[in-house]
Amino acid sequence: MVEQQRMNSKWKILLLVSFALSLTLIKHHFRIKKNLQKISLCWDHEAEEPRLSDWFTPKKRPDVITTTDWLAPVIWEETYNRQVLEKYYKRLNITIGLVVWSTRKFTGQYLKQFIQSANKHFMIGYNVIFYILMDEFSVPPIELGPLRTFKVLPILREKFWEDFNVLHMKNLNAYIIEHIQYEVDFLFSMSINQIFKSNFGVETLGKSVALLHAWWYFENVKKFPYERRPKSAAFIPFGKGDFYYHSAIFGGTPNEVLTFTAEYQKGVIHDIENELSSTYERHLNKYFFVNKPTKLLSPEYNWDPIFRTPPQIKHVKIAWQSTGI
Repeated sequence: MVEQQRMNSKWKILLLVSFALSLTLIKHHFRIKKNLQKISLCWDHEAEEPRLSDWFTPKKRPDVITTTDWLAPVIWEETYNRQVLEKYYKRLNITIGLVVWSTRKFTGQYLKQFIQSANKHFMIGYNVIFYILMDEFSVPPIELGPLRTFKVLPILREKFWEDFNVLHMKNLNAYIIEHIQYEVDFLFSMSINQIFKSNFGVETLGKSVALLHAWWYFENVKKFPYERRPKSAAFIPFGKGDFYYHSAIFGGTPNEVLTFTAEYQKGVIHDIENELSSTYERHLNKYFFVNKPTKLLSPEYNWDPIFRTPPQIKHVKIAWQSTGI
Protein backbone atom coordinates (compact mmCIF):
# COMPACT_ATOMS: atom_id res chain seq x y z
CA MET A 1 0.00 0.00 0.00
CA VAL A 2 2.80 2.36 0.97
CA GLU A 3 4.67 1.44 -2.22
CA GLN A 4 1.57 2.19 -4.28
CA GLN A 5 1.22 5.62 -2.66
CA ARG A 6 4.88 6.35 -3.44
CA MET A 7 4.34 5.38 -7.07
CA ASN A 8 1.25 7.62 -7.27
CA SER A 9 3.22 10.52 -5.76
CA LYS A 10 6.00 10.01 -8.28
CA TRP A 11 3.51 9.98 -11.13
CA LYS A 12 1.88 13.15 -9.85
CA ILE A 13 5.27 14.85 -9.64
CA LEU A 14 6.15 13.67 -13.15
CA LEU A 15 2.82 14.89 -14.46
CA LEU A 16 3.29 18.30 -12.80
CA VAL A 17 6.81 18.58 -14.21
CA SER A 18 5.57 17.50 -17.62
CA PHE A 19 2.73 20.02 -17.45
CA ALA A 20 5.10 22.81 -16.40
CA LEU A 21 7.48 21.93 -19.26
CA SER A 22 4.59 21.93 -21.70
CA LEU A 23 3.52 25.41 -20.55
CA THR A 24 7.08 26.65 -20.87
CA LEU A 25 7.39 25.21 -24.38
CA ILE A 26 4.05 26.72 -25.40
CA LYS A 27 5.07 30.14 -24.09
CA HIS A 28 8.45 29.78 -25.77
CA HIS A 29 6.75 28.79 -29.01
CA PHE A 30 4.45 31.79 -28.99
CA ARG A 31 7.32 34.11 -28.03
CA ILE A 32 9.36 32.86 -30.98
CA LYS A 33 6.32 33.05 -33.25
CA LYS A 34 5.62 36.62 -32.10
CA ASN A 35 9.23 37.67 -32.69
CA LEU A 36 9.24 36.06 -36.11
CA GLN A 37 6.03 37.90 -36.95
CA LYS A 38 7.63 41.16 -35.85
CA ILE A 39 10.71 40.45 -37.98
CA SER A 40 8.52 39.53 -40.94
CA LEU A 41 6.46 42.67 -40.41
CA CYS A 42 9.58 44.80 -40.30
CA TRP A 43 10.87 43.27 -43.53
CA ASP A 44 7.48 43.90 -45.08
CA HIS A 45 7.52 47.53 -43.97
CA GLU A 46 11.06 48.08 -45.13
CA ALA A 47 10.11 46.76 -48.54
CA GLU A 48 7.14 49.11 -48.67
CA GLU A 49 8.87 52.24 -47.38
CA PRO A 50 7.89 55.01 -49.79
CA ARG A 51 10.58 56.51 -51.97
CA LEU A 52 11.18 60.24 -51.77
CA SER A 53 9.53 60.70 -55.16
CA ASP A 54 6.39 58.94 -53.87
CA TRP A 55 5.55 61.72 -51.42
CA PHE A 56 7.81 64.70 -52.19
CA THR A 57 7.18 66.98 -55.19
CA PRO A 58 9.72 69.83 -55.12
CA LYS A 59 8.62 71.22 -58.51
CA LYS A 60 5.41 72.51 -56.94
CA ARG A 61 7.42 75.21 -55.14
CA PRO A 62 9.77 76.80 -57.72
CA ASP A 63 9.85 79.97 -55.59
CA VAL A 64 11.99 78.43 -52.82
CA ILE A 65 14.87 76.02 -52.24
CA THR A 66 13.33 72.57 -52.00
CA THR A 67 16.38 70.30 -52.33
CA THR A 68 19.86 70.77 -50.87
CA ASP A 69 23.17 70.21 -52.63
CA TRP A 70 23.37 66.85 -50.83
CA LEU A 71 19.85 65.97 -52.10
CA ALA A 72 18.00 66.29 -48.78
CA PRO A 73 14.39 67.52 -49.05
CA VAL A 74 13.41 70.92 -47.69
CA ILE A 75 9.81 70.63 -46.50
CA TRP A 76 7.50 73.45 -47.59
CA GLU A 77 3.74 73.55 -47.85
CA GLU A 78 2.55 71.89 -51.11
CA THR A 79 5.75 69.85 -51.55
CA TYR A 80 4.67 66.77 -49.61
CA ASN A 81 1.89 64.19 -49.69
CA ARG A 82 1.24 63.41 -46.05
CA GLN A 83 -1.25 60.63 -46.87
CA VAL A 84 1.46 58.48 -48.47
CA LEU A 85 3.62 58.81 -45.37
CA GLU A 86 0.65 58.25 -43.05
CA LYS A 87 -0.07 54.91 -44.72
CA TYR A 88 3.50 53.81 -44.05
CA TYR A 89 3.96 55.10 -40.50
CA LYS A 90 0.52 54.00 -39.27
CA ARG A 91 1.43 50.39 -40.01
CA LEU A 92 4.69 50.76 -38.09
CA ASN A 93 2.84 51.94 -34.97
CA ILE A 94 5.60 54.42 -34.17
CA THR A 95 6.05 56.56 -31.07
CA ILE A 96 7.41 60.09 -31.29
CA GLY A 97 9.05 61.89 -28.38
CA LEU A 98 9.05 65.65 -27.89
CA VAL A 99 11.47 67.15 -25.37
CA VAL A 100 10.81 70.67 -24.12
CA TRP A 101 12.94 72.61 -21.66
CA SER A 102 11.08 74.37 -18.88
CA THR A 103 13.26 76.37 -16.53
CA ARG A 104 11.84 78.15 -13.50
CA LYS A 105 11.70 81.48 -15.32
CA PHE A 106 9.48 80.25 -18.17
CA THR A 107 7.41 77.42 -16.69
CA GLY A 108 4.25 79.35 -15.84
CA GLN A 109 4.37 81.69 -18.80
CA TYR A 110 5.00 79.28 -21.66
CA LEU A 111 4.74 75.60 -20.70
CA LYS A 112 0.95 75.28 -20.63
CA GLN A 113 0.38 76.99 -23.98
CA PHE A 114 3.21 75.00 -25.57
CA ILE A 115 1.82 71.64 -24.40
CA GLN A 116 -1.78 72.57 -25.17
CA SER A 117 -0.93 73.62 -28.72
CA ALA A 118 1.33 70.57 -29.23
CA ASN A 119 -1.43 68.30 -27.97
CA LYS A 120 -3.69 69.78 -30.64
CA HIS A 121 -1.27 69.84 -33.59
CA PHE A 122 1.82 67.67 -33.01
CA MET A 123 1.73 64.22 -34.70
CA ILE A 124 -2.03 63.77 -34.47
CA GLY A 125 -3.06 60.10 -34.48
CA TYR A 126 0.33 58.79 -33.30
CA ASN A 127 1.74 57.70 -29.96
CA VAL A 128 3.43 60.75 -28.44
CA ILE A 129 5.45 61.17 -25.25
CA PHE A 130 6.09 64.72 -24.06
CA TYR A 131 9.29 64.86 -22.00
CA ILE A 132 9.29 67.99 -19.84
CA LEU A 133 12.72 68.78 -18.42
CA MET A 134 12.21 71.01 -15.39
CA ASP A 135 14.28 72.51 -12.61
CA GLU A 136 11.24 72.63 -10.34
CA PHE A 137 8.08 70.52 -10.18
CA SER A 138 5.31 73.05 -10.63
CA VAL A 139 3.54 71.56 -13.63
CA PRO A 140 0.36 73.41 -14.64
CA PRO A 141 -2.79 71.31 -15.16
CA ILE A 142 -2.38 69.49 -18.48
CA GLU A 143 -5.09 67.58 -20.28
CA LEU A 144 -3.91 65.40 -23.13
CA GLY A 145 -5.73 63.65 -25.95
CA PRO A 146 -5.65 59.93 -26.75
CA LEU A 147 -2.27 58.28 -27.48
CA ARG A 148 -0.51 61.07 -25.58
CA THR A 149 1.32 61.09 -22.29
CA PHE A 150 3.96 63.18 -20.58
CA LYS A 151 6.89 62.57 -18.27
CA VAL A 152 8.51 65.17 -16.03
CA LEU A 153 12.29 64.79 -15.91
CA PRO A 154 14.28 66.75 -13.32
CA ILE A 155 17.18 68.84 -14.58
CA LEU A 156 20.17 67.60 -12.63
CA ARG A 157 22.42 70.58 -12.01
CA GLU A 158 26.18 70.64 -11.72
CA LYS A 159 28.11 73.42 -10.00
CA PHE A 160 30.64 73.51 -12.84
CA TRP A 161 28.03 74.30 -15.50
CA GLU A 162 26.02 77.51 -15.37
CA ASP A 163 24.97 77.68 -19.02
CA PHE A 164 21.46 76.17 -19.13
CA ASN A 165 22.01 74.95 -22.72
CA VAL A 166 24.92 72.84 -21.54
CA LEU A 167 22.87 71.54 -18.62
CA HIS A 168 19.99 70.68 -20.93
CA MET A 169 22.19 68.78 -23.37
CA LYS A 170 23.93 66.89 -20.58
CA ASN A 171 20.58 65.92 -19.08
CA LEU A 172 19.07 65.00 -22.43
CA ASN A 173 22.11 62.86 -23.21
CA ALA A 174 21.73 61.00 -19.91
CA TYR A 175 17.97 60.49 -20.27
CA ILE A 176 18.27 59.21 -23.85
CA ILE A 177 20.83 56.63 -22.72
CA GLU A 178 18.81 55.71 -19.63
CA HIS A 179 15.38 55.17 -21.19
CA ILE A 180 14.23 57.51 -23.98
CA GLN A 181 16.00 55.51 -26.70
CA TYR A 182 13.89 52.47 -25.78
CA GLU A 183 10.59 54.37 -25.70
CA VAL A 184 10.45 56.29 -28.98
CA ASP A 185 11.30 55.84 -32.65
CA PHE A 186 11.85 59.55 -33.36
CA LEU A 187 12.70 62.41 -31.04
CA PHE A 188 12.40 66.19 -31.30
CA SER A 189 13.94 68.77 -29.01
CA MET A 190 12.16 72.15 -28.94
CA SER A 191 12.36 75.52 -27.23
CA ILE A 192 9.45 76.29 -24.95
CA ASN A 193 8.64 79.75 -26.37
CA GLN A 194 6.73 78.43 -29.39
CA ILE A 195 3.05 77.86 -30.20
CA PHE A 196 1.86 75.24 -32.65
CA LYS A 197 -0.56 76.77 -35.15
CA SER A 198 -1.30 73.85 -37.49
CA ASN A 199 -0.50 70.20 -38.09
CA PHE A 200 3.14 69.28 -37.46
CA GLY A 201 3.02 65.83 -39.03
CA VAL A 202 5.02 62.84 -40.22
CA GLU A 203 6.46 64.78 -43.17
CA THR A 204 8.95 66.12 -40.59
CA LEU A 205 10.30 62.71 -39.58
CA GLY A 206 13.78 61.68 -40.63
CA LYS A 207 17.11 60.35 -39.44
CA SER A 208 18.47 63.87 -38.81
CA VAL A 209 16.16 66.90 -38.94
CA ALA A 210 17.17 70.57 -38.90
CA LEU A 211 15.13 73.79 -39.04
CA LEU A 212 15.97 76.70 -41.34
CA HIS A 213 16.11 79.94 -39.36
CA ALA A 214 13.35 82.32 -40.43
CA TRP A 215 15.46 85.40 -39.64
CA TRP A 216 18.30 84.32 -41.92
CA TYR A 217 16.68 82.27 -44.69
CA PHE A 218 16.27 85.28 -46.98
CA GLU A 219 19.79 86.63 -46.27
CA ASN A 220 23.03 85.98 -48.10
CA VAL A 221 25.22 83.25 -46.60
CA LYS A 222 27.99 85.82 -46.11
CA LYS A 223 25.84 87.53 -43.47
CA PHE A 224 25.09 84.39 -41.45
CA PRO A 225 26.17 84.79 -37.79
CA TYR A 226 28.40 81.69 -37.74
CA GLU A 227 31.25 81.39 -35.26
CA ARG A 228 34.22 82.94 -37.09
CA ARG A 229 37.01 82.47 -34.53
CA PRO A 230 39.26 79.66 -35.81
CA LYS A 231 40.09 78.36 -32.32
CA SER A 232 36.44 77.67 -31.51
CA ALA A 233 34.97 74.20 -32.05
CA ALA A 234 31.98 75.97 -33.69
CA PHE A 235 34.19 77.69 -36.29
CA ILE A 236 32.93 77.90 -39.88
CA PRO A 237 35.26 79.79 -42.26
CA PHE A 238 34.09 82.75 -44.32
CA GLY A 239 32.78 81.58 -47.67
CA LYS A 240 31.63 78.27 -46.22
CA GLY A 241 28.27 77.13 -44.89
CA ASP A 242 24.99 75.87 -46.31
CA PHE A 243 22.14 77.40 -44.30
CA TYR A 244 21.68 78.98 -40.90
CA TYR A 245 19.76 76.60 -38.66
CA HIS A 246 17.49 77.56 -35.80
CA SER A 247 18.12 75.88 -32.44
CA ALA A 248 14.40 76.08 -31.61
CA ILE A 249 13.80 72.68 -33.23
CA PHE A 250 15.99 69.76 -34.11
CA GLY A 251 15.38 66.04 -34.14
CA GLY A 252 15.77 62.65 -35.73
CA THR A 253 16.27 59.18 -34.40
CA PRO A 254 17.18 58.99 -30.69
CA ASN A 255 20.68 57.85 -31.66
CA GLU A 256 21.22 60.89 -33.91
CA VAL A 257 20.00 63.28 -31.21
CA LEU A 258 22.27 61.51 -28.72
CA THR A 259 25.24 61.96 -31.06
CA PHE A 260 24.61 65.70 -31.28
CA THR A 261 24.34 66.11 -27.50
CA ALA A 262 27.71 64.37 -27.09
CA GLU A 263 29.39 66.43 -29.85
CA TYR A 264 28.00 69.66 -28.43
CA GLN A 265 29.46 68.92 -25.00
CA LYS A 266 32.84 68.12 -26.58
CA GLY A 267 32.71 71.43 -28.43
CA VAL A 268 31.94 73.39 -25.26
CA ILE A 269 34.82 71.73 -23.37
CA HIS A 270 37.15 72.44 -26.31
CA ASP A 271 36.18 76.12 -26.22
CA ILE A 272 36.67 76.37 -22.46
CA GLU A 273 40.13 74.91 -22.81
CA ASN A 274 40.85 77.63 -25.38
CA GLU A 275 39.32 80.33 -23.17
CA LEU A 276 36.42 80.82 -25.58
CA SER A 277 32.66 80.72 -25.33
CA SER A 278 30.37 80.34 -28.34
CA THR A 279 26.58 80.08 -28.46
CA TYR A 280 24.58 76.88 -28.47
CA GLU A 281 23.08 77.76 -31.85
CA ARG A 282 26.51 78.26 -33.42
CA HIS A 283 27.60 74.85 -32.19
CA LEU A 284 24.40 73.40 -33.66
CA ASN A 285 25.20 75.05 -37.00
CA LYS A 286 28.73 73.67 -36.99
CA TYR A 287 27.38 70.19 -36.28
CA PHE A 288 24.95 70.31 -39.21
CA PHE A 289 27.65 71.84 -41.44
CA VAL A 290 29.81 68.76 -40.82
CA ASN A 291 26.99 66.22 -40.42
CA LYS A 292 24.46 67.16 -43.10
CA PRO A 293 20.84 66.76 -41.99
CA THR A 294 18.77 64.27 -43.96
CA LYS A 295 15.67 66.49 -43.84
CA LEU A 296 15.27 70.24 -43.50
CA LEU A 297 12.18 72.07 -42.26
CA SER A 298 11.38 75.36 -43.94
CA PRO A 299 10.80 78.59 -41.98
CA GLU A 300 7.09 77.75 -42.14
CA TYR A 301 7.79 75.40 -39.23
CA ASN A 302 8.88 78.32 -37.06
CA TRP A 303 7.91 81.79 -38.20
CA ASP A 304 8.34 84.92 -36.11
CA PRO A 305 5.06 86.90 -36.37
CA ILE A 306 6.83 90.21 -35.67
CA PHE A 307 8.08 90.08 -39.27
CA ARG A 308 5.98 90.78 -42.32
CA THR A 309 5.02 87.39 -43.74
CA PRO A 310 6.45 87.04 -47.27
CA PRO A 311 4.56 85.16 -50.01
CA GLN A 312 6.92 82.18 -49.67
CA ILE A 313 5.51 81.47 -46.21
CA LYS A 314 2.16 79.96 -47.16
CA HIS A 315 1.22 78.07 -44.00
CA VAL A 316 2.77 78.74 -40.57
CA LYS A 317 3.11 75.56 -38.52
CA ILE A 318 4.66 77.13 -35.41
CA ALA A 319 4.83 80.73 -34.22
CA TRP A 320 7.95 81.89 -32.42
CA GLN A 321 7.72 84.05 -29.31
CA SER A 322 10.71 86.29 -28.67
CA THR A 323 11.85 86.12 -25.05
CA GLY A 324 15.50 87.07 -25.10
CA ILE A 325 16.58 83.57 -24.09
